[in-house]
Amino acid sequence: LESMGANVMYYIPEREAGYGMNPHAIRELAEKGVSLIVTVDNGISAHAESELIAELGMKLVITDHHQPSEKLPKAVAVVNPHRIDCPSIYKELAGVGVALKLCAALDGGNYEMVVEQYSDICAIGTVADIVPLTGENRTIVKKGLLYIKNTENPGLNFLIDKSGVKRDHLT
Repeated sequence: LESMGANVMYYIPEREAGYGMNPHAIRELAEKGVSLIVTVDNGISAHAESELIAELGMKLVITDHHQPSEKLPKAVAVVNPHRIDCPSIYKELAGVGVALKLCAALDGGNYEMVVEQYSDICAIGTVADIVPLTGENRTIVKKGLLYIKNTENPGLNFLIDKSGVKRDHLT
């Protein structure tokens, strides 16, 4: 989002605070002036938290791949392949794949360009999410492994260099 020009900060909850959104973090973000919260790989069951976000005057966009209940949380958008009204034929995307779809939509629908830019990190996220490596997940990982060899991502470069893995041996 930042590379697309958005003014972004991130919040990753400590496990002690639980999984996903929590009221303390939401209030803290509101105090910092956050106006929009975008979740990645969580939020589909955060009904109370979504109400709090609205009460505090913020907006919410949920990207998640977990099964939704019949009623969706209050949000300006809920991006989830398991929505009843989702036309996608592939339903097994990892959480990072759903976020990748949002980025492609924000970039005018150019999925190939977004995959080229982010499939290195998305490949790692897809494997880490322990989803079936079929369909779009397989495509993301396959392309990501090609791009990761020449990644410009400083974090990935550090991990590759520190691990001693030769880039041409990444499979």
